[in-house]
Amino acid sequence: MNSVMSATRADRASVDLSATAWALAARGGDPDAADHFVRALHGDVLRYVTYLSGDPQAAHDLTQDTFVRAFGSLHRYEGRASARTWLLAIARRAVADSIRRAATRPRTADAVDWRTAVENSRPHGLPGFEEGVALLDLLGNLSGERRAAFLLTQVVGLSYEEAAGRVGCPVGTVRSRVSRARAVLERLLREAEAASVPAA
Repeated sequence: MNSVMSATRADRASVDLSATAWALAARGGDPDAADHFVRALHGDVLRYVTYLSGDPQAAHDLTQDTFVRAFGSLHRYEGRASARTWLLAIARRAVADSIRRAATRPRTADAVDWRTAVENSRPHGLPGFEEGVALLDLLGNLSGERRAAFLLTQVVGLSYEEAAGRVGCPVGTVRSRVSRARAVLERLLREAEAASVPAA
């Protein structure tokens, strides 16, 4: 098991090094490097935006938007972080901006089956993903309204005002839902930790 995990980490590190080198070469105007860069990280970006947005139908557009933004700012990329890390940060902003734009068109918060979206697009190679899945498992214990408020403000990073516009309710209601969601999650975490402690 450990050898498999080590091999997976080694493979990911190799892809990261290659993708970073291709990004830097693409910055210098190499079209082949640009193509390799997109091919190497396209799948990761697609899975990541699906995970964040919970909307598989919008994921391809968000992925395209991410790469358009990346190539638009590639001249500023210096390779201090891996190309994957840099690109996923851009993807996160693309998802947040998409949700902000949709805030003027409120829709039912649970219109998308977010759990199915996550299960069908598990990007196991992404940093922190397992922790994210654990969080989403706990979020399944919340009501749809509290879960939506928590995800929008604490995971996607919208302000309370933006989240209120997104779900169509007062800002105070969003704050209350987030507070109650946090209290429930803290209780569930304490219970899970207590259950994992072996009996004396």
